[in-house]
Amino acid sequence: MKAVQKSFRRWICLEIRIADKAGFCFGVDRAVKLVYESLEKGCTVTLGEIIHNPDVVSDLSVRGVRVVEAVDQIRDGETAVIRSHGVSAQVCRQLEDRGISYIDGTCPYVKRIHNIVREKSESGYIVVIMGDSEHPEVQGIAGNCINEPVIIADDRGLTEFLKKNNGNSQKRLAFVAQTTYNINMWSVCKKLIAEYIGDCEIYDTICSATNDRQNEAAELAARSDIMIVAGGKNSSNTRKLYDICKRVCPKSFLVENASELNMIEMLKGFSDISNVRIGITAGASTPAHIIKEVKNQMSEKLQNMDEDFNFEEAIDASFKRLYTGNRVKGYITAVNNTEAIVDIGTKQTGYVSLDELTDDPSLKPADVVKVGDEVEFIVLKVNDAEGYINLSKKKVDAMVGFDKIVKAKDEDAVLEGVVMSVVKGGVLASTNGVKVFIPASQATMRRDEKLEELVKKTVNFKIIEVNEQKGKAVGSIKEVLKAEREAAKAKFWESVQVGDKFKGEVKSITDYGVFVDLGGIDGMVHISELSWNRIKHPSEVVAVGDVLEVYVKDLDKDANRISLGYKKDEDNPIVKFENEYNEGDVVKVKIVSITPFGAFAQIIPGIDGLIHISQIADKRVTNVKDVLSIGDEVDAKITEIDSEKKRISLSIRALLEENAAESDAE
Repeated sequence: MKAVQKSFRRWICLEIRIADKAGFCFGVDRAVKLVYESLEKGCTVTLGEIIHNPDVVSDLSVRGVRVVEAVDQIRDGETAVIRSHGVSAQVCRQLEDRGISYIDGTCPYVKRIHNIVREKSESGYIVVIMGDSEHPEVQGIAGNCINEPVIIADDRGLTEFLKKNNGNSQKRLAFVAQTTYNINMWSVCKKLIAEYIGDCEIYDTICSATNDRQNEAAELAARSDIMIVAGGKNSSNTRKLYDICKRVCPKSFLVENASELNMIEMLKGFSDISNVRIGITAGASTPAHIIKEVKNQMSEKLQNMDEDFNFEEAIDASFKRLYTGNRVKGYITAVNNTEAIVDIGTKQTGYVSLDELTDDPSLKPADVVKVGDEVEFIVLKVNDAEGYINLSKKKVDAMVGFDKIVKAKDEDAVLEGVVMSVVKGGVLASTNGVKVFIPASQATMRRDEKLEELVKKTVNFKIIEVNEQKGKAVGSIKEVLKAEREAAKAKFWESVQVGDKFKGEVKSITDYGVFVDLGGIDGMVHISELSWNRIKHPSEVVAVGDVLEVYVKDLDKDANRISLGYKKDEDNPIVKFENEYNEGDVVKVKIVSITPFGAFAQIIPGIDGLIHISQIADKRVTNVKDVLSIGDEVDAKITEIDSEKKRISLSIRALLEENAAESDAE
């Protein structure tokens, strides 16, 4: 053991090499400086994280910089900074239309691609973008194309595309690449394009700094036994650096900052430590101070490893024996469409299938974990003969999640989850990786509501029962809804006044009116308040689910009753009639009812006038039905308008007499 310690002492004095081109590139440095400079001018927001580095974003947040994802989230008076990845042309138009002051921090290399794709798409070319369709830079490039571009991730996707379009002379193609695209992959892609399609345009748009950084990282990794890649784990260029280093140097580690350095983990597996070499590189979005901290912390941790450190035990740990049920931590080294591959620090390789990553069938492995993530797992199966271990992330999530459920029960806290399915007697909701049973009686406020309508919806619920031994829990959506409704009621009654206006959904319909949800409080619109016209049933005017604009007509706070009005004064037919008609006007009317003393005729919808039996004809009429029938349309003269009593008198006889007088005069 003394000999081992001596060799270790010699090794820790060796220099830790840092790549010359590690850290901020020109475009990132420019964008970050623009944000810090803008702080002197007032409140600032960034459209998305200015760069993919949590330390930088956190520091800016402390200084008052908000991160927004859309233009409509920007407040009046704020200055917006467009991040280095760039945005679509539509986003720029939205900023200008709203009159928002903004600073364009788009990397000049990215801006060049925007100009290329705009020009080529305007000229009728189909633009093909090689890159990650989910990356903001690629989305910004696509948003500057006039026509829909084609986005392809790798050589396999490109081969399929080229085969389909081979020989199609009608399509003119222009190829560009994401600035941080893997340079080796781009070389392969260019050869494929030349092989399948001769007449096209290819633009080398990978940032020269990215190219240099990747080449230098590969060279340094080839000369190193341990390679540290520093940078944000959601940074595309940092992950690509990690992938490049990992292929050359298997003992490569991705860390966001110095706090994630684990020297014991990094040194596992080295039987001769006297010649171990360490290299450090960093992504384009990694500040210089983080690179320096990583180097200093690594040096300090090595120096602090005194003679009490048992390095042989650390070596033995790389050959540790794992058993089914063990809880282990590992780093994601690769992700494909069916599983994730994990380095758990043993001679076996760990594999996590999709169904052991998540219960959500709509997700792929890449939606759950990313290369470089440190994740905790449960060992499902160990196969020493073939050198693999089956792992489960889902089971760990369930353990951690169940602890949260027990805590929520103790604290009477509200949990959020997604309803996965309808089962016998209720529904199953997933929260924190745990399935919670919610009985039908606790799933909805009313028994007539269908449980199927809850599936795939996000709901809030409380835990009302826990069985820790069986790992089962029962929840209640109803309790949360009741509490929310009671809170809404209390708030409503504190402020509501006669005349207040609301928008509410029609919840139910009766013969005498409809009930409208005002936000946890139901008010009633009487049938007489639904329409100025005569109606027999409220369903002639509204249906369940309709949203109405109503106002408070009357309040009874003691009885918790609210009477609502719906029809508006400006729609009152009598007002319209008085504005458009006068006594003496001749109108065409429709007979709507017959009585022994006359007939009622509709002048306009909602306004009827009476034709008295004495005014139906220019002769004596003993039975109205002998002359008129319901549905007849006749001309009549308005002889009287009584606004106070809302009565209108009509006369057919007056017209007949006038016509007869005119005939006699002729």
